[in-house]
Amino acid sequence: MNGTKFGCGVALCGACTVHLDGIPRRSCVMPVSAAVGHAITTIEAVGATPIGRKVRQAWLDLEVVQCGYCQSGQIMAAAALLAKIPSPTDADIDQGMSGNICRHTGFWRGVGVTHNMFVIESFSPSYFPPAIVNAVSR
Repeated sequence: MNGTKFGCGVALCGACTVHLDGIPRRSCVMPVSAAVGHAITTIEAVGATPIGRKVRQAWLDLEVVQCGYCQSGQIMAAAALLAKIPSPTDADIDQGMSGNICRHTGFWRGVGVTHNMFVIESFSPSYFPPAIVNAVSR
């Protein structure tokens, strides 16, 4: 496993996000004993799920990645959110994607992709530039 990143070590950045029984958890502060008996999904396996495949493909199609360090955490957060709420509101997305820190503009592009994943038509244009909106609309 090398996709899940160690970021801040205090559960603030989201780079280490994994799913524990489908719920996003920060692995950097979770002892191994807390995972015993639970289903763990990492970025390497999330693409095997229908939602995970769609999220990962959207990230690639819209070229969200900048340096890529935070992307596994963002994809894991988006996949968990969309598995729980298939048609999330803007507030659901803002809450579900919060806690993922990106040094570049990738976070807002990731939020924008998440907003548009399941044909959410009314999103704030401030989430991403017009070129992204046009690419998603194709």
